[in-house]
Amino acid sequence: MDMRTLKDMAIGDLTQVARELEVENPAGMRKQDLIFRILQAQTEREGLIFGEGVLEILPDGYGFLRAPEYNYLPGPDDIYVSPSQIRRFNLRTGDTVSGQIRPPREGERYFALIKVEAVNFEPPDFSHEKTLFDNLTPLYPLERINLEVEGNMTCRVMNLMTPIGKGQRGLIVAPPRTGKTMMLQAIANAVTTNHPEVILIVLLIDERPEEVTDMQRSVKGEVISSTFDEPAYRHVQVAEMVLEKAKRLVEHKRDVVILLDSITRLARAYNTVVPPSGKVLSGGVDSNALQKPKRFFGAARNIEEGGSLTVIGTALIDTGSRMDDVIFEEFKGTGNMEVHLDRKLTEKRVFPSIDINKSGTRKEELLLEQWELKRVWVLRKVLNPLSTVECMELLLERLERTHTNREFLELMSQG
Repeated sequence: MDMRTLKDMAIGDLTQVARELEVENPAGMRKQDLIFRILQAQTEREGLIFGEGVLEILPDGYGFLRAPEYNYLPGPDDIYVSPSQIRRFNLRTGDTVSGQIRPPREGERYFALIKVEAVNFEPPDFSHEKTLFDNLTPLYPLERINLEVEGNMTCRVMNLMTPIGKGQRGLIVAPPRTGKTMMLQAIANAVTTNHPEVILIVLLIDERPEEVTDMQRSVKGEVISSTFDEPAYRHVQVAEMVLEKAKRLVEHKRDVVILLDSITRLARAYNTVVPPSGKVLSGGVDSNALQKPKRFFGAARNIEEGGSLTVIGTALIDTGSRMDDVIFEEFKGTGNMEVHLDRKLTEKRVFPSIDINKSGTRKEELLLEQWELKRVWVLRKVLNPLSTVECMELLLERLERTHTNREFLELMSQG
């Protein structure tokens, strides 16, 4: 039984396995410690076991495989990776490493990796051939991510008016309580349904614990979180591990989508952690604090050599905080897709609460077919004179008459 299987098991099943392996007092242990003891007992019986995790290299040269299930927090079941293995396989922080591990010897605290079986789900020899992420050539998104799911109006409206491509850098601009988290959930489910080849990571920074649970239960991809009761340095650590993991996968020509909620809270965390430079912008934002969140957001790109990294982040506005407005102003215009949510629509219970006239995708002609593009432009001309609420209500009413966007556009051309 490998570590991955044990982490997916419920605590009751783990306790049962522990009793079968004669582990002392399994009911009084935390899940992490219980897995550690089960693996130890199993190793003593059977010999070697299989482990997997995302590598974090420490300043001393050695590293540990961290578990995504624990949001890359250091824990007792982390796997030690020696400096010689890191050099031999050209490993870097963020690499997903799988291999044979052995239990800790006397005086040791951690499991140790003794044989590398795979790096980023490929044979370890491939790791020497990859090009560094920063040396890859960025392009405009050329391949569309199909968000259309029957019955989900949020995805249908976005697929029509603000299409997302592989490599998109999108910003969802949202006042409080306008349904931004539900929108991210809808995007996540559309991506996993229509594009199983895409690796999806949902990153929740400074969110409520119950929202994290809801997201984990309703989304099939990887959900990584750092809740509001965690210190700012934890938010930063989690975000950097997710970004490094995504970059390593893109180097292996994978398509990765990161849904970040929210970029404003991440910028606030960096503002707390970054050493003060002495230059403070209005709202109390340090001039150096936004450099790393911009690097996170700016990492989104379509790669000419193959692979892509898509980042869709939410930015908070109208929160009453001057800092949030400053952060939004800094990020405004850096993305190549923007969705603006409107409070007026939410108050009238019109969902999705998208302000169509303010929202759009740059270079949408690269993502839409020619006939589709012409009809979307005609649709925008029709909707432009209307108010935000009338515009959305009319569009939803017409979309509900059809099953797909294609059918809607064909009906539109018939008048």
